[in-house]
Order: sequence, then structure tokens, then C-alpha cells
Amino acid sequence: MAGGILIIDKPAGWTSMDVCAKLRGMFHEKRVGHAGTLDPMATGVLPVFIGRATRAVEFAADSDKEYIAGLKLGVTTNTQDITGEIVEERPADVTREQLWAVLEGFTGDIEQVPPMYSAIKIGGKKLYELARKGKEVERRPRPVTIRALGVLEGPERGADFTLRVACSKGTYVRTLCHDIGQALGCGGCMNSLQRVKAAGFTLEDSVSLEAVQEAVDRGEGEGLLLPVDAYFARNGWKNSVTVRPDAEKRLRNGGCVPTPGMEAECRVYSESGEFLGLGSSEGTRLRLIKSFFAV
Repeated sequence: MAGGILIIDKPAGWTSMDVCAKLRGMFHEKRVGHAGTLDPMATGVLPVFIGRATRAVEFAADSDKEYIAGLKLGVTTNTQDITGEIVEERPADVTREQLWAVLEGFTGDIEQVPPMYSAIKIGGKKLYELARKGKEVERRPRPVTIRALGVLEGPERGADFTLRVACSKGTYVRTLCHDIGQALGCGGCMNSLQRVKAAGFTLEDSVSLEAVQEAVDRGEGEGLLLPVDAYFARNGWKNSVTVRPDAEKRLRNGGCVPTPGMEAECRVYSESGEFLGLGSSEGTRLRLIKSFFAV
């Protein structure tokens, strides 16, 4: 199959790889990858790339994300979310004003110490493997960017709040909740997480696994796939060019063609409308820097 993109509304209890495995079986396609891991407890937007579209994963995985997270104050756990073992409990009666004041320090370019319960490798070992053995190792802080952070509608004071977080790749929202709790002096953890935007796609673009299965059973599964150029069109690759058959042939063979009236990165199409790939100009010459055509 040519492939395409499916925006899955991931259910709780599934890993991102569980979703990919399920879709491999549905579409009988080995080439399936996702753009941005979600923890099992999390729900929401999981862009999945199928078939030839997996060539775009390297671009989409670096995209910004947006989440709605439940913050539970007064509870600290070993995983920094509500699924872990409680290691400390303290009274928490925080006002929205106090919370807003603390959030200012977590907005912009910050550093996070990765949680022990994560897939990051140190010394060839995944941190969560060490954590499950009761070991803890030193982790270096990593730079991340919190582009927007706010408190959604809810109680004026208490221990439970809902945050909206727009952030860069690599941000641990549960670590953010943990660190906010530490800054407030009462501790805290994440008690829910929904991703509402990833790779430029939102919940409105997403479908459930049940809906995909029903479509596949009707023989209409491929009709749910978005074309791979849909990702690039909404993520910075605004320019597009159409090349004539002789130029298309040269591009397919790895050659260059005269730049068709523009000097910028662009999406390149054949006269028949096939998405050939991503092009870049070098002076007056255009070449493909990433191909997506059938070989």
C-alpha cells in the first residue's frame, strides 16, 4: 500500500507501540511508526504513519506538543504520576493565584531532570529498568521549552487543578507537575494527561481505534488515511511546485532541474498530482532532499 497518516485518539492503557502493532495487523503493513510517545495512562493525539508515509516520521517527531494535564498537589510518587507508589503526602490548600505565580517560573526555556521511570538510556540501560530494581542514578538536566502554561477553569483553591501545556519535544509533563509541586512546597504529581495537539494535528483530526477497525472491516480503512503531504502543508512547507514529466524523471533519478520561479524549500508534485517529495533550491537548481514517490 502507498500509505498515509492516521491521527489516532489513543485510549488509556495502551502504549504507543501497542497502537502501532494493532494498525500493522489491520492494514497488513509492516511499516508503521508514530510521532511522539504517549505513556499508557495518557490519551489523545497520536499521529501514526503507515507505509511509505513512515519516511516523514523523522520530521514529525520533532514537532511541538500541547497537553491538558491534571495536577494533584500534596502527593509525590516515584513515577511522578498517580500510577506510581506514593512516597510522600502533605496537606495542600493552594489558591489559583498562588499556582499562577509559580507557573511563571516554568514558562520559556527551562531545564528538566528526566524521571527515573523513563526510557532514556544511561550506560546502555533504560532508566525505568534500573528504577524497577530500586536503583537511582544521576541524570543530567535537559533543556526544554514551555511555550505556554496556564490553569484552566476550576476551583479557586484546593489540591486539584487542570493545566494546559504547550511545549517542545522531549518535555515530561509529569516532571513538570512534580516540579511545580516542589516549588509550592507541598509536592505534586500528574493524575491525568490528554494530548490535544501533535505534529500540527488536533483531536478534531483524530479517530478512535474502534472507528478504524470498523472502516477496515467494511473495506474502507485506507479511506481514513491522510496523504503524507498533509503533514508538511501544515508544518512550515507552505510553498509547492509542479514539475513537467521530463523534470520529474530527472528528479526521480536523483538529478537536479531548473528552479521553477522560486528559491525556497517546497513540496514537489508531478503533473498528475503525485507528491514526489520535499525540494530545496541550490542557486537556480532544484533537487529532492526527501523523496516520497513509489520506487
